[in-house]
Amino acid sequence: MTPPWLNLKKLPDRLELIDILQNVQGNPTLPLRYWSQDESRIGLKTITRCILTALGVKPVGPMQWIFQSFYLYGAVEPLTGDSFFLEFSHLDADFFQIFLEQFSQTHPHRLNVIQLDNGRFHFAKKLQIPENVVLLFQPPYSPDINPIERVWQFIKDQLRWLNLKNLDELRKKIDEVIQSITPNQIASLTSFDFILTAIK
Repeated sequence: MTPPWLNLKKLPDRLELIDILQNVQGNPTLPLRYWSQDESRIGLKTITRCILTALGVKPVGPMQWIFQSFYLYGAVEPLTGDSFFLEFSHLDADFFQIFLEQFSQTHPHRLNVIQLDNGRFHFAKKLQIPENVVLLFQPPYSPDINPIERVWQFIKDQLRWLNLKNLDELRKKIDEVIQSITPNQIASLTSFDFILTAIK
């Protein structure tokens, strides 16, 4: 059955209906938090970016073509810059289930509305959505309206032109990058006007 809020086109209307429904159900109302969620592959193949050179000098950068990688599953809150990341070996419904469960346990006293794309494993019938999580699917083929895409871009910019030897070195570097990102930076990257307006 399609959740009723998905029949509404505008984000403010969807959030309002979610809020109304949780009151109608007779349960204690949980404060609502709005998150943006996605997955991104991180690998050993060199991430190239622009290089400044003198006029007429051809840019040259060291590259490696090692096709080993893992995936980061992440969620960020545009309003506060709060974030939650987990690493998995690949994309599937089983790992997404683990992500949802651990996310839910990290934020147990909130109704967490999570914006996400239409990846097939996000719709898997075997998924058990935690009671304090609502999945809010964005329109198909619209990554530009998912704020966490800008966080992935920021993270990968920190990896530009690095040629790490193995995945353990990459994991260490990714951990350093994630630990160094402040909530203010995440909020600055992800606080799209249409989301903040809807939340308010």
